[in-house]
Amino acid sequence: MILGVSAEQEELRASVRRFLADRAPLSRVRELMESGETDWAVWEQAGAQLGLQGLAIPEAYGGAGFSFAEQAIVLEEFGAALYGGPYLASAVLAATALLAGSDEGARRELLPGIASGATVATLAFTEDGGSWDPSAIRLSAVKDGDSWRLDGHKSFVLDGATAGLILVVAATDAGLSLFAVEGDAVARTALPVLDQTRQLARLEFAGVTGRLIGSPGDGAAALDRALDVAAIALAAEQLGGAQRALDMAVEYAKTRHQFDRPIGSFQAIKHRCADLLLEVESLRSAVGYAAAAAAEDSPEIPVLASLVKAYASETYFHVAAENIQIHGGIGFTWEHDAHLYFKRAKASELFLGDGAYHRERLATRIGL
Repeated sequence: MILGVSAEQEELRASVRRFLADRAPLSRVRELMESGETDWAVWEQAGAQLGLQGLAIPEAYGGAGFSFAEQAIVLEEFGAALYGGPYLASAVLAATALLAGSDEGARRELLPGIASGATVATLAFTEDGGSWDPSAIRLSAVKDGDSWRLDGHKSFVLDGATAGLILVVAATDAGLSLFAVEGDAVARTALPVLDQTRQLARLEFAGVTGRLIGSPGDGAAALDRALDVAAIALAAEQLGGAQRALDMAVEYAKTRHQFDRPIGSFQAIKHRCADLLLEVESLRSAVGYAAAAAAEDSPEIPVLASLVKAYASETYFHVAAENIQIHGGIGFTWEHDAHLYFKRAKASELFLGDGAYHRERLATRIGL
């Protein structure tokens, strides 16, 4: 595996960072938090100008044909900027589920739209119980002539309220199966969220017609692959957020004066910042290795996904919390951006399973 960062990848990082600073600064993020909307102009520009949605989708399906290593760089920058568009849902979760399946026709039909950004897709698998374990899926799909009828609900669906294409994991007589459903065919309710930069929804399926992707029973393998890749992708986002929170803390420690000296000169603050740097750099190494493994389709992915997600969740939350502490009173105010990273850190910790869930999942996978 190639673990270093090439000059081309650094240029990609710089381009994405400039794009987000210009088109999606934190001031714009706050405006969208208030309105609850998505900035579709930025989403379209990300596809038309930078080709980000199709970055890791093969050229045969309308993508750019790069690897997950490049996509992880994009995700890191998105996490640093608290970008709230449907990139994780569409370009990672939905795209990976299609690529992991065996339905070539579905890939050729659905992936080009996802790659261009014209189609916003998501993957719906969790239900009201809140379990991330596929064994908890109860939404059913029954064969009805030449089509399938879906009944039940999905909850905590990332960008489920705005997605035009919903890939639904449902229980059939043959096992878990994957279905494509048009977004307008289901009743959708936006859920109240802790992290207002990210949207979740509850979906109701009442006799909704779905298109089977692959064969009945193929959904479990596709879902496992999609969740593993998404866990690494979310860890890359968490790395970006943790680095930005650390940068905020260090910059404030340099400029805030008390007793006629910068607070960063006091040993207690120095030690805190040094410890946070160690955690963030350790996370960077873990994410880099996991992203390289995903890019090479390594057999280590099932183990690395849970390992890096557990560590990223705890590291990001700790750094975001310490950032508030170093800022003192102003860090608790709505006007300061520190709380935005704290909320994103907590929401990301829980999304796709927290550290305890992934450690248990890891132990099961390695046979403990």
